[in-house]
Amino acid sequence: MEHIFPSHEAHLDGPLFRNARLVLEDAAQLINCDPNVLERLKRPRKCVTVSIPVRMDDYSVKVFTGYRVQYNSTLGPYKGGIRYHQNVDLPEVVGLAALMTFKNSVLGLPLGGAKGGVAVDSSKLSRTEKQNLTRRFTSEISDLIGPTRDIPAPDVGTDPQTMAWMMDTFSQERGGYAQHAVVTGKPVEIGGSLGRNHATGLGVVYIAEKAFEKNGMNMDGSRIVVQGFGNVGSFAALFAHQRGAKIIAVSDVSGGIFNGDGLNIPELIEYAKQNKTIKGFPHATEIDNKALLELDCEALFPCALENQIDTDNAERIKAKIIVEGANGPVTNAATKILTQRGVFIAPDVVANGGGVIVSYFEWVQDIMSFFWDEEEINDRLKSIITKAFETIYRFHAEKKVDMRLAAMAVSIQRLEKAMLMRGLYPR
Repeated sequence: MEHIFPSHEAHLDGPLFRNARLVLEDAAQLINCDPNVLERLKRPRKCVTVSIPVRMDDYSVKVFTGYRVQYNSTLGPYKGGIRYHQNVDLPEVVGLAALMTFKNSVLGLPLGGAKGGVAVDSSKLSRTEKQNLTRRFTSEISDLIGPTRDIPAPDVGTDPQTMAWMMDTFSQERGGYAQHAVVTGKPVEIGGSLGRNHATGLGVVYIAEKAFEKNGMNMDGSRIVVQGFGNVGSFAALFAHQRGAKIIAVSDVSGGIFNGDGLNIPELIEYAKQNKTIKGFPHATEIDNKALLELDCEALFPCALENQIDTDNAERIKAKIIVEGANGPVTNAATKILTQRGVFIAPDVVANGGGVIVSYFEWVQDIMSFFWDEEEINDRLKSIITKAFETIYRFHAEKKVDMRLAAMAVSIQRLEKAMLMRGLYPR
């Protein structure tokens, strides 16, 4: 099948969205999806670009560019994170919003898909500058978001404090009273949920356990490589370490470190907190990102950015299992190569779903003004994410297709049913 992006929409044609569309079209063909539904699923519903003038600490004014993409709301309010990164652009945000749509569907959540971002290196901003940026960006998109319309959350470069500023700005502009449910990933003190901070990393490990089980392997004693040691990667490494795995290599923006006998993850987390980097951690040798991905191991957790494994390095990947902690870390073409080589891939739409699942819990708790304890959060998270994995795995086994294609097929089956039931307005 030839995949062509309409020329008038070529400005949206980034690699992440292109990959998502390729899988979408293949999955639609596999399940004989209604062609009218497929046409609607290929395109975002709304893309908004805003200018964000910010007063800097030296009193100069810099103007940043921000985005909010609302992809599909068939199943419920739009839901998706806010990313602060210097490489953020509209095509990337569209791709991430599409993935959120398919992720929320495959997980069985009553949510649509969205994503937002600002092109900025937030590490170079002071606290005051980051707050000014966040509040102005929130004000610029305030007509789009709301507790029953579109609920942002943290992503790369943002955190609970960012969400607190967003919630406060929205609340001040909408009458001055607290509207906790407008964002998730907030501090617990202002309506956040217990368990949210580690949810994505814990979800990665829940899925890794299932992947090991399906492949007749055991996580205890296995060698695992974790690319990315931010929130997702550090917690994934910690929970895998607690289950007896040997984390032999990890990386962050400064580079990677390796110890064939396994790194002491609790000590590494403390070291990273104190030094703002993993570089220089004792009892480890330095390793570059390329070599890290190609290490001999049982499992690889890519928890950094998209497109880390492609046709250039897919043949050299030695891991038997890949659990995608990041969004789109393995390209569609690389997935086909790896699958042919017998590598089992747990795709991002389920593997990193822990964050949005607990974000959903936070949103529900905010609406009800009734909060659950952490044990209940973790149990509910495990139930939802493993149920979604089992559904995908059954489709994968029955249709003899890779897990990524199976996940997309399961996702669009749910979306197709809902879209056909709701119909098209206006006719």
